[in-house]
Amino acid sequence: MGTFYSTTKPLHPSLWYVIGALFFLDGIVWYALAAETPRETAIVSFLDVGQGDAIFIDSPSHGQILIDGGSGNGAVLSALGAVMPFYDRFIDVVIATHPDEDHIGGLVGVLQHYRVGAVLLSGGIANTAAERALEEEILSHGVTTFTARRGMKILLDESTSLAVLFPDRDVSAIPTNEGSIIARLVHGDISYLFTADAPQSVERYLLTLDGKGIQSDVLKVGHHGSRTSTGEAFLGAVNPTNAVISAGKDNRYGHPHEEVLERLLHFGVTIFKTYEEGTIVFESDGERVRLR
Repeated sequence: MGTFYSTTKPLHPSLWYVIGALFFLDGIVWYALAAETPRETAIVSFLDVGQGDAIFIDSPSHGQILIDGGSGNGAVLSALGAVMPFYDRFIDVVIATHPDEDHIGGLVGVLQHYRVGAVLLSGGIANTAAERALEEEILSHGVTTFTARRGMKILLDESTSLAVLFPDRDVSAIPTNEGSIIARLVHGDISYLFTADAPQSVERYLLTLDGKGIQSDVLKVGHHGSRTSTGEAFLGAVNPTNAVISAGKDNRYGHPHEEVLERLLHFGVTIFKTYEEGTIVFESDGERVRLR
């Protein structure tokens, strides 16, 4: 067998960098396409944002909802970066459950760093700097807003939807916590209940509206585990297997309060706490839910 001699001129070293970059970019494209392929599971991440709430929902077909954004300390952006692909800069719906700073402060940064399809507001009024900043950011980006009302439903895909359970009226003249958006996510046979900072008075009212329709496998404990929320009758109706408390470590409010923890344990609920475990991620296949 004769010797093979190449007559091709060697590539200049700088061209290897160009070729290498092209292969790298090609890899990113294929990675993105693979990641966007519909999967069988829905993922719900209770983000660790300190003393506040932020919940990211990613459906099997990658329809996404962010419920609240913590305070304006940038924690939500860091937490989102850990659960969203780096190339994904779009969130379908952002829900501001009520205009308290520990729920909406971080949403200003979210709107600055992500494209948002729509914002769902409670209709509550706080007259605070955080509320004004969010309103200005929404206007500057031209994002469509809706006011939450009971009966509204967000369809993420054929197996996943989020329904608004409360408010069922104008809440502009009542305390912001009492006007909190309460919503229930359903993926197949699995459900999650998000209660924001709704107090026990709202919980009791919801029981009169739909006492049998609020059962959920995972409960976001109301008001960071405050004794003002998660009443015994409400907890019995929800009958969750798992509960998540979103709160800051050694916060000045003493959340979660001991009586709430005792109540959850009495009902045999497994408790997860963001201030101890960081971001808490559940994954469901429509029949079972597990901690990821």
